[in-house]
Amino acid sequence: MEFHKILVPVIGTEPDEEAVKLACSLAKKHKAKIWAVYVITVKRALPLEAEIESEIRKAEDMLDHIERVAEEEDYEIDTDLLQARDAGPTIVDEAVEREVDLIVIGVKYKRRFGQFSLGNVVPYVLKNAPCRVILYHQYAA
Repeated sequence: MEFHKILVPVIGTEPDEEAVKLACSLAKKHKAKIWAVYVITVKRALPLEAEIESEIRKAEDMLDHIERVAEEEDYEIDTDLLQARDAGPTIVDEAVEREVDLIVIGVKYKRRFGQFSLGNVVPYVLKNAPCRVILYHQYAA
């Protein structure tokens, strides 16, 4: 399987690092381009372009960290910080706009009401992605 453009949405969890490492190893064979994107979700009460300093700082630190993870894998990636109302549609829109052929998402093991939960973003991306999606699921011991 060939991948030429890979999108890795990140939110600052440990599985993000593993997703980036996986994307790097998949990208090396065909010298694919990798974008790591962090989506800041802006509450409806605020204007979409609101400067939420603490969130922006957190996102920039996270993207810097992700770039270092990729460097350790001997791969260069581009990073992007986006602001949107909902992360899921934004990730899908980025995938369409950049014409990616793979999305790699790190998933942290979460429980909601005693059940395993993927939250809202991952199911949306799985349902609407214009390409293949690989979930990197963190095993919860």
